Amino acid sequence: MKKILLTLLAFTAIALGTVSASASDTAPKSVIHVVTVAWKEGTTPAQIQAALDGAKALPAAYKGITRVWTNAIKVQNPPGTTVKRTHIIVMEFASEQALKDYADSDAQKEWYKLYTPIRAQSTTHDITN
Repeated sequence: MKKILLTLLAFTAIALGTVSASASDTAPKSVIHVVTVAWKEGTTPAQIQAALDGAKALPAAYKGITRVWTNAIKVQNPPGTTVKRTHIIVMEFASEQALKDYADSDAQKEWYKLYTPIRAQSTTHDITN
């Protein structure tokens, strides 16, 4: 009986070790870049769409960006906010280095031609594991 109990404990320890290793092995190493945006007064829906479409085209222009999301389901603004953020742009970078290298890249400069003239304010968050 003691041998069976020890065998079960050994298998349990091995199984728990495998689960722990699997969780850390599957944690992404990419960086999520989240931008909440308030547009300048007078910005047209067509201008906003052009900026969002430009963001969606970034993975083709810059190999360090793997995915882009632009369809915000919910955008929260703190009470008393005078300029309301209405859109969120999320970019997934392959690594922290890819995010750093994106700054002042040709792809960023080209997208900024569409984005910065109509952006009133934005807040950026960068997240990784």
